[in-house]
Amino acid sequence: MTMAIQLARVDNRLLHGQVATVWTKTVRPNRILVVSDKVAHDKLRKMLIMQAAPPEVKANVITVAKMIQIYRDARFDGFRPLILTETLPEMAELVAQGIDLKPTGVNVGNLAYTVHKTMLTPSVAADDADVQAAVALQAAGVAVSTQTVPGDRQQDFLALAQKKGLTQ
Repeated sequence: MTMAIQLARVDNRLLHGQVATVWTKTVRPNRILVVSDKVAHDKLRKMLIMQAAPPEVKANVITVAKMIQIYRDARFDGFRPLILTETLPEMAELVAQGIDLKPTGVNVGNLAYTVHKTMLTPSVAADDADVQAAVALQAAGVAVSTQTVPGDRQQDFLALAQKKGLTQ
């Protein structure tokens, strides 16, 4: 048995009101795991993220290596986490290291626009690194879709990228 991941979401805002209220009520995790090497070593961001968690769900900020370690540890089999990463490459790394996201797929909720990124939806901008990560996830059998909130229609991330000329 392994932990039963409820949602794997890429959102460069990580844990914020939308995730803390709407998504946690929809997928009902018993833990929120923010997985980011950068944030795990930033005391201020870590504290702010943990404070944003809803009172009924404990949040932890951990490194990619720690996530892989606890995923393989039977003591965490009772976890039903909502996993958050800032980037698609981070999520692809989790899958490459053996975390099974086939049952849930990957939800891309928000990737902010920056120079060299192309808008795919009003809340998702992507570049070549994002597309390469999505291709790797798809090759591993993990669906990648965009969906800001549960009431929105899911859209295939790579199909959107292809329409914008981002895929080969």
